[in-house]
Amino acid sequence: MAKRIPRKVRPRDVKAPKGYDSVWEYNLHQDFLKDWKHHWDTLKYVIPKTYEADFVKEFDGSVILIEAKGRFWDYAEYSKYIHIRDALPDNYELVFVFQKPNSPMPGAKLRKDKTKRSHAEWAELNGFRWFSEETLPKEWINEKD
Repeated sequence: MAKRIPRKVRPRDVKAPKGYDSVWEYNLHQDFLKDWKHHWDTLKYVIPKTYEADFVKEFDGSVILIEAKGRFWDYAEYSKYIHIRDALPDNYELVFVFQKPNSPMPGAKLRKDKTKRSHAEWAELNGFRWFSEETLPKEWINEKD
């Protein structure tokens, strides 16, 4: 597996006055934009994305989205599911079916007991229900012909 290339650190203008990103920004505020508020407020924004669950079924007005995971590959992959969960309507639930729930998470640190956080532990910590093939609820499984 290829290693992720670290992000380059944005250079900081060391001569910039406190609270300003650059000397140029400071000069703008002192000259052309004197009456303007500087770094006045923060705004949250969303980058629109789409998600397609692996499996979907409705039960009594609730919609269960199943994400079948052999494993997570990196932080970007597993962190997106938290954003997906937060964007779901109230009657939707994202549930994981892990092939190997006890597999360690990518980049997980070794704990004092020499174990790493597992996929199952990550799911529980982040408020997701999860199952393995062996533990899927009976009402979710089709009878074999």
